[in-house]
Amino acid sequence: MGAFTSRHRFWVMPVLALVAALKAQAASSVLIWPIDPVLEADQQASALWLENRGNETANLQIRVFGWSQSGFEEQYRNQREVIGSPPVAKIEPGQKQLVRLTRTQDVPPGQELAYRIIIDEIPSALPPAAEDGKTAAAIRFQMRYSVPLFAYGAGLWSKEDSTRQRDPKGVGVPQLSWRTVAVDGRPFVEVRNQGAVHARLTDVAIRQGGQSKPLAEGLLGYVLPGAVMRWPAPVPPGGEAALQVRVNGATQVQSIAPAR
Repeated sequence: MGAFTSRHRFWVMPVLALVAALKAQAASSVLIWPIDPVLEADQQASALWLENRGNETANLQIRVFGWSQSGFEEQYRNQREVIGSPPVAKIEPGQKQLVRLTRTQDVPPGQELAYRIIIDEIPSALPPAAEDGKTAAAIRFQMRYSVPLFAYGAGLWSKEDSTRQRDPKGVGVPQLSWRTVAVDGRPFVEVRNQGAVHARLTDVAIRQGGQSKPLAEGLLGYVLPGAVMRWPAPVPPGGEAALQVRVNGATQVQSIAPAR
């Protein structure tokens, strides 16, 4: 199958699965770590752990999609370059499951490839029993979890890791610029990444005239290498405005250079 576009983004989102009338229940709560797995150039596989923190059995489907950005939208494609195993998992309350992320082919030297690990919870077919033994009508929700995965070719790395020896010359950094545009009369901020690795943007704000207007206090989104992404601006910036952002979890917020 080919690529498809997501306007909803693959973050954690509930999807209505089984509708009845009386109450809503979430079947389980899944803890996922690490939240930023990578496949280094010298790694054939990486590990992702799933832990069921809920009180019901979690039945999960694990898929890995290729991830790109085009036309200011996230694009996902089916792929066989990275395989998640097992593809389905049944995790009892309080138990953990290792998912092995295995690459089937090398990444070209000096490149970063992006993927999304999509973990869908499959709700049980039967509604829970009420205290009187009768079947209870319920609304059950399917949870979708999404974890970014980045794979690197020889000579490039991005994520700090004190346990690995690396050539400092191979560290990749985003090269970001920004501008404001109007779309149907509404102001937007566009961020371009001309670097070799992705940029994860958090704590983003426009600073102008001594005032700071936030775009996002947490995660705004990602800009992959060579991509341009767009987000609504709180107000149309004018004059000397600066875009301040925390990139890839850095300790300091930085100002991004305006596009020329």
